[in-house]
Amino acid sequence: MNVLDMMNTSSTCFSSESDFCSDCGSVLPPPGIADTVTCPCCGHPTQVTAFLGKCVRTSVMFNKLDTIALSNEAEDTGALKGPLIDRRCSRCGYEKMVYYTRQMRSADEGQTVFYTCMQCRFQEKEDS
Repeated sequence: MNVLDMMNTSSTCFSSESDFCSDCGSVLPPPGIADTVTCPCCGHPTQVTAFLGKCVRTSVMFNKLDTIALSNEAEDTGALKGPLIDRRCSRCGYEKMVYYTRQMRSADEGQTVFYTCMQCRFQEKEDS
């Protein structure tokens, strides 16, 4: 067997699904109009026919956001949701406030803390 024959009969390191490179194990890009899909890491070609019958499904899941808004039960009892801390209200002087945080500015800056007074419901914010 000559060198060209040995190069054409490639032995693979991995036995995997067609979504992964059989040479290095990297995730392959989706097939396009070409006859082969080339691994972005090692350059190993995979025939598009290996992808026949494959179905790609995606899904997006939205999680319910927790807010400090009053629920129906909280309106009846006068309670607010969120962690309670010892902080003086700048309007009425009460010593208990509820807070929550949000990332309002860019990711390399601190978060914004929103405070709500337990007595008068005055709201203030602090950039940390």
